[in-house]
Amino acid sequence: MVFAIVLVLLVIITVLFTFFSPWWFTPLASNWGSIDDALIITFAITGFVFVAVTLFMALAIFKFHHKEGRKAAFEPENKKLENWLIAVTSLGIVGMLAPGLVVWADYVNPPSNAAIFETVGQQWSWNFRLPGKDGKLGRAAVQFVNYDNPLGVDPNDPVGQDDLIIEGGEMHLPIDQPVKVYLRSLDVLHDFYVPQFRAKMDMVPGMVTFFWFTPTRTGEFEILCAELCGIGHSQMRGIVIVEQVEEYQTWLSEQVTFAEMMPPTEEAESGDATVGESNVAGEGTDG
Repeated sequence: MVFAIVLVLLVIITVLFTFFSPWWFTPLASNWGSIDDALIITFAITGFVFVAVTLFMALAIFKFHHKEGRKAAFEPENKKLENWLIAVTSLGIVGMLAPGLVVWADYVNPPSNAAIFETVGQQWSWNFRLPGKDGKLGRAAVQFVNYDNPLGVDPNDPVGQDDLIIEGGEMHLPIDQPVKVYLRSLDVLHDFYVPQFRAKMDMVPGMVTFFWFTPTRTGEFEILCAELCGIGHSQMRGIVIVEQVEEYQTWLSEQVTFAEMMPPTEEAESGDATVGESNVAGEGTDG
């Protein structure tokens, strides 16, 4: 009997904590309200199951607890009950899976007007890359990473010469502009996560992953790494600043291109660069 009372109290406390707890989602700052909706549906279904099962246990303990002279009844099979349980369980699983699959179908299909930028994670910092005037990101690979080229942009790829390199863990985005985020890791597993944007994705060494979102609220939002990545994991922080288009364009004009940040080659210093090499460097500088 005492245990039955404990179970009922557990249900009451859990329900009250769920509805009156100060801990809930951070205020939404992107288009992914559907992720919240899918999660709330999951909470509702699993919460209902928890309450129903726990109260059933309390009822069973209260109704069928030991009494002198009472004998236990054994029922080896109950087809009707089994079919009912299978049907209800199946509905619950479909109810949890379907909203997530609908959201995922949208999550992996960025709109055609989405801008792009790249996030590069490494122990334990964030860096970013934006396309130049050509609107394209150049090739990049780990073998090109060095002190002067921290993101590993291919120095022989003309497309990458005007890419904008943003170091220091601070990224700016214009409000209400969809963005597709390419993700690379230079060492171990990381995960780019801004709680207010809801969207997140693992960064896997040797792969380029992506997701997209539309920032819908101006402000500063902290970037977290949501994948345990070593002793400095908790300190792997950054900032995304969402601002008006005019402010974003001002910030963008202050960024340096890959060509500008690379040290001059020996040929360029001696004035022996080929025409093609001079054109590439010039395009990068203008971008």
